[in-house]
Amino acid sequence: QVQLVESGGGLVQAGGSLRLSCAVSGRTFSSYVMGWFRQAPGKERENVARISTSGGIKYYADSVKGRFTISRDNAKNTVYLQMNSLKPEDTAVYYCNIVPPISDFWGQGTQVTVSS
Repeated sequence: QVQLVESGGGLVQAGGSLRLSCAVSGRTFSSYVMGWFRQAPGKERENVARISTSGGIKYYADSVKGRFTISRDNAKNTVYLQMNSLKPEDTAVYYCNIVPPISDFWGQGTQVTVSS
């Protein structure tokens, strides 16, 4: 069974930065395409970034392109999301999951709040 634990969220002013981490249990981490997702109040969960197994291919949603960077460390079973130039509309609970996501793998997420 895979477990995902997100951390690194917090309250930040617009223009600030945060770095999210997602620790993944299980020996097969390096075989998963990984993604970061977010869900804002009243909205559906959306995929904002994903990264290939080796880290060489990355995808970003248009809303975060140029501001967010996804990376992974397969030796540490961890995927990261560096978020720069944060905007109030980035406020959401951020989750990681494999891609495509498996419902049983969703963790608690980490809250990111960006004040204007």
